[in-house]
Amino acid sequence: MTQQIATFLMFQDGKAEEAMTFYVSLFDDAKVVDVGHYGPDEAGAEGSVRHAAFRLAGRDYMCIDSPVQHGFGFTPSISLYVTVDSEAEFDRLWAALHEGGETLMAPGDHGFSTKFGWLNDRYGVSWQLNLP
Repeated sequence: MTQQIATFLMFQDGKAEEAMTFYVSLFDDAKVVDVGHYGPDEAGAEGSVRHAAFRLAGRDYMCIDSPVQHGFGFTPSISLYVTVDSEAEFDRLWAALHEGGETLMAPGDHGFSTKFGWLNDRYGVSWQLNLP
């Protein structure tokens, strides 16, 4: 088996499936590949995500709803970097991802691309959007 790397998102608020479904709705070549849920008398809340795999723009991701509360969560020091082909696509993704989230770097010309913005979405996941 060859080595593979996939981004793994751990949610602590039971929102893994909601976030995954939202992300899949935003990108091309995106789909939910597999979802396993916790059943009764298992470590996680019944119906929450034990493990899920999904694809965004041809890249593989995984997520879970952690049954254990940790003293850490998502941080902007790791983000999903999205390069787009048009300002319309930038604006569409920014509006969707930013709803309920927070701006880390407002969209604009920051001297290194036509338009760039950085945000945390409503689930706490950090995104950088770039229009070269």
